Amino acid sequence: MLQVHFIRENKETVLAGLAKRNFANAETIIEQVLTADENRRKTQVELDNTLAESNKISKEIGTFFKSGEVQKANLLKEKTGRLKEKSKELSERSNAFAEELQGLLYQIPNVPHASVKSGKSEEDNENVFSEGTIPDLGENSLPHWELAKKYDIIDFELGTKIAGAGFPVYKGKGARLQRALINYFLDKNTQAGYTEVQVPHLVNEASGIATGQLPDKEGQMYHAKVDDLYLIPTAEVPITNMFRGNLVQESNFPIKMTGYTPCFRREAGSYGAHVRGLNRLHQFDKVEIVRIEHPENSYQALDGMVEHIKGILRELKLPFRILRLCGGDTGFTSALTFDFELFSTAQNRWLEISSASNFETFQANRLKLRFKNKQGKSELAHTLNGSSLALPRVLAGILENYQTAEGIKIPDALVPYCGFNFIK
Repeated sequence: MLQVHFIRENKETVLAGLAKRNFANAETIIEQVLTADENRRKTQVELDNTLAESNKISKEIGTFFKSGEVQKANLLKEKTGRLKEKSKELSERSNAFAEELQGLLYQIPNVPHASVKSGKSEEDNENVFSEGTIPDLGENSLPHWELAKKYDIIDFELGTKIAGAGFPVYKGKGARLQRALINYFLDKNTQAGYTEVQVPHLVNEASGIATGQLPDKEGQMYHAKVDDLYLIPTAEVPITNMFRGNLVQESNFPIKMTGYTPCFRREAGSYGAHVRGLNRLHQFDKVEIVRIEHPENSYQALDGMVEHIKGILRELKLPFRILRLCGGDTGFTSALTFDFELFSTAQNRWLEISSASNFETFQANRLKLRFKNKQGKSELAHTLNGSSLALPRVLAGILENYQTAEGIKIPDALVPYCGFNFIK
């Protein structure tokens, strides 16, 4: 969430940033934040003064008792009783203002980076890079869901029988290709200096709040209500929460982590041809990269993440493009996001396969993730994350773009991981 002092000192900048997002009632909620903050601070000052007066009188009472002036001491004791009642009332009021302020701040998205353009939807995103040749597969090319059935490597109907739509079953070489992609992505990330971790696939409410999934995205998360735990929508949540409440050393930067997890998203309201097959699932595999950075270096780190993901797609020889998201399409917690999309030749459309984002201090403020700067003062770190990569659509792209009359060729980079070079 945004820091209150930043809103207070940069009100017009915040409003301009929220306008890029088309954030409704921005002026109203910002004024409510400033009013709640002013009330909280005034009440806190009054509370501090009351407590200070009470402490001063308590010392005077001790002095009077020691000197035998019991009557004076008893009169002051009556006064401290009144001050205690007042301090209790002020404390409750201060807590109420703080709770109101917190609730308001949770509703406000991050302020977009200066490079982010205004826009309402994905139609307004900027294409900033493209690479690769879209293969000419001819009229007989098949979409990946038909290829999956033809070669018996993914069974969507069986997944529906077991759990419901959006939970495919990978079989035979399909399962091996899936596992190969996971291992390949993890190896590429660890070779780039990311430390691999295995993390829980369920998180508590505090973790969801800390990275911004709650209270913004409850409807998209599966909730185990008996235990009050949430199935993770991405490994970003548990990996980033490893550092919740930490005071890291400046010398530890950059902190680079990677991890594979299944991901779970309800995708409420998703329907139509664009969600067919692997295009959109309720359970899918993803390898994530997360970085904790010094604020001065975070955008250089974001550029490095983008280049790293580029390198993987180049090795897989898949046609891709990179979009800088407009304000209206940028995620709630992000200041700047680059989306990677690969071209699905059989579907004749672009499919998002990765997002690389800088959250600046937005997550760190909720996480209370700080470091000591050179002056010895605590300062919020910057957090970043990226998909490296999300598997379903990468797999769909491989199946479709590498299909031949004889079968599906495996990209050269994956052959050592698969143990085979063709699906026939």
